[in-house]
Amino acid sequence: MTGLFYLGMAIAAMLGFLIIRPRLFAAEDPSATLAHLVGNESLARAGVVLEMLMVPTQALTAMWFYRLFRTVDAFAAGSIAAFGLVNAVIGLSSAAFLATAVEVAFDPVGDAPTTVYLLYLLSGNLWGVGGMFFGLWLVPMGFCVLHSGWMPRLLGWLLISGGGGYLLGAFIVYLAPEARVVAELIAVPAHVGEFWMVGYLLVRGVRHRALQEAPRADARMAPPAAT
Repeated sequence: MTGLFYLGMAIAAMLGFLIIRPRLFAAEDPSATLAHLVGNESLARAGVVLEMLMVPTQALTAMWFYRLFRTVDAFAAGSIAAFGLVNAVIGLSSAAFLATAVEVAFDPVGDAPTTVYLLYLLSGNLWGVGGMFFGLWLVPMGFCVLHSGWMPRLLGWLLISGGGGYLLGAFIVYLAPEARVVAELIAVPAHVGEFWMVGYLLVRGVRHRALQEAPRADARMAPPAAT
């Protein structure tokens, strides 16, 4: 289930942000952005729906990761859930901005081109600053992979390094916009790690016996019994 939710989140995010958004949003051209929305109503509405779909799949992925790793380290598993839920809220806000942009495009209020353009900018920048939390949830995920012993250790290190790259890249994009390519490059380990994690969960999974035998975090932290 964790793998399925993660795959659903990835598909919704890629289709909405990487494929549909570039076809609608024209950088530095509000009039063209409005024209794209008006001329591609079905595509614009599909973009909103995909952003909406990312919200429940992201939230459910976060909660199922907690369920999967809670016996490994409760704090790290809780961090995955917390940061993932923040991501879901970011996606929810972005979907609301896109939905408003579509509504303004087909029922203009005031300066429609500027309003639609600003709403798309807000949505895009939510994704930009949200990169911090996309990175933050990968770090405890990688920690749990390393400490559980259920998955390849290389996967754990990829998730940790990729999470750090995502986090650093979110700052680079705004501190040095001309270095955007650097931010994209240091996020590559995150992409590899995330797709590997999805594939591992769907193809191999975690044995039920391993989940039952995993030492609970509270037991590991307890002081040794007196003799």
